[in-house]
Amino acid sequence: MNKLKFFSESLKNLRTVGTFTRSSKFACEKMVSYVDFENSKVIVELGAGDGVITKHIVEKMRDDAILLTFEVNEEFCKTIRKEIDDPRVKVIEDSAEKLPYYLEQYGCKEVDNIVSAIPFVSIPEKLGKRIINISKGTLKKGGRFIQIHYSLLVKSRYEEIFNNVEIHFEARNMPPAFVLECWD
Repeated sequence: MNKLKFFSESLKNLRTVGTFTRSSKFACEKMVSYVDFENSKVIVELGAGDGVITKHIVEKMRDDAILLTFEVNEEFCKTIRKEIDDPRVKVIEDSAEKLPYYLEQYGCKEVDNIVSAIPFVSIPEKLGKRIINISKGTLKKGGRFIQIHYSLLVKSRYEEIFNNVEIHFEARNMPPAFVLECWD
């Protein structure tokens, strides 16, 4: 998907997209740098957008790994399905709240890592906390929940849920981004 199409889709659905621009390669690389790909068989991506981060995940995944990528925007899902032709990637056009259901559908007991670009600042607080708690409940011991944000307004939500929250800054993104690495 080109930048103009992404911008157009963002204008129509700002609440669920959360930004007008795609994540830069620098932000994508920073996010995936906290994923232990060598030991990850089940990876989940929440809020996949048009697949810009998805592509970085797929490049580093093991051959026997699976990526469940969640996105609620139909146009973005179509783009991912068209641009990423990889049997390891399962594009799920549904809410991240249903993560446990889809893990069961794909025969996965737990998740090794979760990479998220859900705009938790713009969705209702209860829904955001529910998604984060559900995500935490699916992670294996030591698994990481990695979240991109453009401010630290909701950092306390992660601190309430996870024992460890590290903040990493990426200035080479527009707007500059924070990557939160969360685990127990």
